[in-house]
Amino acid sequence: MESTAWSSLHRVMNAREEQHTFSKATLRRIGGFARPHRRRLIKFLLLSVGTAILTVATPVLAGRVVDAIIDGEAQSVVIGLAALIALIAVAEAGLGLLTRWLSANIGEGLILDLRTAVFDHVQRMPIAFFTRTRTGALVSRLNNDVIGAQRAFSDTLSGVASNFVTLLLTLVVMVGISWQITLLALVLLPVFVLPARRMGTRLAQLRREAADHNAGMSTRMTERFSAPGATLVKLYGRPDEESAEFATRVRRVRDIGVRMAMLQWVFVTALMLVSALALALVYGLGGFYALRGQLEPGAVVALALLLTRLYAPLTALANARVEVMGALVSFERVFEVLDLKPLIADKPDARNVPDGPVSVEFDGVRFSYPSADKVSLASLEEVADLDTRGGVEVLHDISFRVEAGEMVALVGSSGAGKSTIAQLIPRLYDVDGGAIRIAGVDVRDLTATSLRETLGMVTQDGHLFHESIRANLLIARPGASDDELWEVLRRSRLIDVIASLPDGLDTVVGERGYRLSGGERQRLTIARLLLARPRVVILDEATAHLDSTSEAAVSAALAEVLEGRTVIVIAHRLSTVRAADQILVIEEGRIVERGRHIDLLAAGGRYEDLYRTQFDQKPAPVSM
Repeated sequence: MESTAWSSLHRVMNAREEQHTFSKATLRRIGGFARPHRRRLIKFLLLSVGTAILTVATPVLAGRVVDAIIDGEAQSVVIGLAALIALIAVAEAGLGLLTRWLSANIGEGLILDLRTAVFDHVQRMPIAFFTRTRTGALVSRLNNDVIGAQRAFSDTLSGVASNFVTLLLTLVVMVGISWQITLLALVLLPVFVLPARRMGTRLAQLRREAADHNAGMSTRMTERFSAPGATLVKLYGRPDEESAEFATRVRRVRDIGVRMAMLQWVFVTALMLVSALALALVYGLGGFYALRGQLEPGAVVALALLLTRLYAPLTALANARVEVMGALVSFERVFEVLDLKPLIADKPDARNVPDGPVSVEFDGVRFSYPSADKVSLASLEEVADLDTRGGVEVLHDISFRVEAGEMVALVGSSGAGKSTIAQLIPRLYDVDGGAIRIAGVDVRDLTATSLRETLGMVTQDGHLFHESIRANLLIARPGASDDELWEVLRRSRLIDVIASLPDGLDTVVGERGYRLSGGERQRLTIARLLLARPRVVILDEATAHLDSTSEAAVSAALAEVLEGRTVIVIAHRLSTVRAADQILVIEEGRIVERGRHIDLLAAGGRYEDLYRTQFDQKPAPVSM
């Protein structure tokens, strides 16, 4: 009986109150995910029904044993009935094990299908999607909502089927034994079910509130315990206030935990009390009928045992609707992500980048960043409504050409649009007007795979994953040998550093590579670029924020990368772009000047202003 109470408690705690209507299309999509598992689902349901039948059979046989004893039947009859009960128990255990195995396979298989579908879909989303979406909210779709959807098959579906069969058979058998006692036993059910639903709602609210506080603590810890977050707190944070804020949330979770524990105790006690009262009624009224000869003693025992199997399925079926709706909500949230169409996708007839030397051409390019409603979801940004306003144009009629093997440098003020130009070449975004051509072919007509193989990019942050040096390098070319890895490390002036580490290539670099210095991180990204062997190299502030020693090492490594390749360089430090075949000065999304270094200086325009700011002005004295 106690297990029945806890089972019912679990169900009402997980009940949701949302009221939704779901289209046939949604149900068909759910069926599409279930279709590969349909054979196992059918077996699963049949086994669940079989288990329910065995559950009802045992009390009936127990009553028959009591009657056989009282009637003085042969010992063989009693022993036979006992053996049959034992056999049913073994069969029930075996069916339960097999049902659990099928449930696990169906559930985990569905999780695999859903997670793979969402992960693959998210990977195809444009960069604008990731710049707007909260990572935690997106990860929740891959974890919590996928598992919630999985429960629709592994728990809810089987639960409804087995509980319905158990309830139906139990009621049929109980009515067959004594409809009067069955009716009176059912009268007590509303005394439990109605308050239980209200209590279940309150428990669910407390559970969600605790989950929100836990999520807040998790977010706070993630931010504060990351390498840059911990540094910021140590430099500017207030430890006492940080601790007080965290302790407040912890105390709130504690208080909620105490209230939940008490509500759970009241819930379980109430169910056990109602069941005990119903059991007392069966024994009292059944005993009365038995003494009057209107009912067999074994029937009283059978009714009492059947009663213990009646309340759990009744309570579960009472909450089945909200369980089903909760599972459908999870499916809907997963489909919401899958229905967000990627703005950038290969055309059906997309082709590879032509072999040989590669040129890069911008032809009248105009671009504005996409509005939020085109690339994101309000639920993933955790806002009420997405901004539907169109993006402001940030690039205006950009035209230039980089011949194969040439270097073009982009310079200008911060926010002028240089990095945006660089991001359009590998098609991280699509242009709104004009065209970008690689080897004479519009990038929109090329496959994403061939673009990745053709282009290589080094940015100023030198991002690395929290993995080994080997794993970070192999992203560029998974099949590379250790000899090739050591060769690119040599060419990037990093071989001595890596060789001196205890684990060598297997050294884990830490979150975002923070176990390495800034110059080492940057040279490791250059080594990764060398391993990829791109024909076009884009350097976006590759030496920014480095000291002179690190910059010299990185520049020497870059010399290896740039040799014989088509290069586009973005730099604030004009000393790094003097040798460019062409320099483009970008201001407010337009090319305002173009030419070689010496010619632009002689022209006395914007480039000359930038150059003089960096090299001619003496720094103002620092007041103490």
